[in-house]
Amino acid sequence: MLNAPHDAGREALLAAAAAFFDQGHFVRELARRVAIRSTSQDAAGAPELRRYLVQEIGPTLGALGFDWQLHDNPVPAGGPLLVARRIEHEALPTVLMYGHGDVVRGQDAAWTQGQGPWQLAAEGERLYGRGSADNKGQHSINLAALALLLRLRGRLGFNVKWLFETSEETGSPGLAAFCAAQRALLAADVLIASDGPRLSRERATVFLGSRGVANFTLELALRDSGHHSGNWGGLLRNPATVLASAIACLVDARGVIRVPALRPPPVPANVRRALAGLVFGGDPGDPAVDPDWGEPGLTPAERVIAWNTLEVLALSAGSPAQPMNAIPPAAKAWMHMRFVVGTDVTRIGEAVREHLAAHGLADVQVGTAEVMHATRLDPDDAWVRFTLASIERSTGAAPVLLPNLGGSLPNDVFADILGLPTVWIPHSYAGCRQHAPDEHLLAPVAREALQIMCGLFWDLAEQAETLPRRG
Repeated sequence: MLNAPHDAGREALLAAAAAFFDQGHFVRELARRVAIRSTSQDAAGAPELRRYLVQEIGPTLGALGFDWQLHDNPVPAGGPLLVARRIEHEALPTVLMYGHGDVVRGQDAAWTQGQGPWQLAAEGERLYGRGSADNKGQHSINLAALALLLRLRGRLGFNVKWLFETSEETGSPGLAAFCAAQRALLAADVLIASDGPRLSRERATVFLGSRGVANFTLELALRDSGHHSGNWGGLLRNPATVLASAIACLVDARGVIRVPALRPPPVPANVRRALAGLVFGGDPGDPAVDPDWGEPGLTPAERVIAWNTLEVLALSAGSPAQPMNAIPPAAKAWMHMRFVVGTDVTRIGEAVREHLAAHGLADVQVGTAEVMHATRLDPDDAWVRFTLASIERSTGAAPVLLPNLGGSLPNDVFADILGLPTVWIPHSYAGCRQHAPDEHLLAPVAREALQIMCGLFWDLAEQAETLPRRG
């Protein structure tokens, strides 16, 4: 337990964070950032990606005593990156922080709330705007918390490096290559970052990695054109029927994966303990969870966090908009697998082909794409214990610990390439409508998150000498 004067300083910092939010300072900062149309999914947004870093993020960090530099992406498909450093003393622990300044397309005409994607609008407890939740609002909270700590203490009490990319919404091209080439520049003791949703809006959440993702296609093309079903039905193989059988061969009608090579190892005991009692869904607007879907013997929390899922994203055969009485010439399915640590995805295409061939479906073509790998920090890691204790101290309630996110992030770059323990503290919630019209950040969650991060940074400074360091 810290002594009374230090406790008073911490409480003063949390009060300053609340005042900063209540007086509208945070909203004004976020509005300025939302107004920059930094979409990475449209080539016309390329100048805005650079502007976001050069005119917004760089000067903000520079005012906090960071040295910063813009870097070109090592691959043509990627946007620029920014690295900033504030090194107070080599003997202090170093935190690497991450954010992405790019957003998805605005989808301007489809917005029904707020004032469109590029003007932050407060309506009730919601702050509408593109990037408000993903990721401008989240990294703005962390930037503001550092600024408030500096204002109160005059120093951080630890070292910080920031890495901003502008291609996350297109799969982070070049991020892995950049980090591999800049290991010394980005060397740190831990990654602390914010993205993704809380388990629920009411409960602060920590996650330690993410499930990986692998997309692949199934395709069967048998002819150049369709043929009348009355004349040829019963004589010609129907590629759509064959493809339906191929999908059922991979994943059954309850969502259970039938390919042994695509199934994960058993759920570790400490992961199972961390997930015990957690309930997913239940917030307004959430879909109802199907209790009988997925791997039997697992809880819903274990299915979405600690197990693999194989989904059909899309199917194509014939002309769905105007069906004809004809056997289609070809069929295609787009498949999508989320997977956890311990799953061997180095030969995913080969494994699917072998399984289909063993079931008489060898002529179904399997096409694979790039894989984003799964990561999961040990829930018993010292950085995890530190973070959980700090958040509980700030909020008065134990946060939810998710061993990994159900979705995917480029966390493998930080965990595998940079070799860092990775701790994520999300500041959004599942109903935020990220990637869709009417994206929003919840004001009460953002206010609490600002206090959480201020408390975390205070505790990091106070306990700097005892926190684990990399050799």
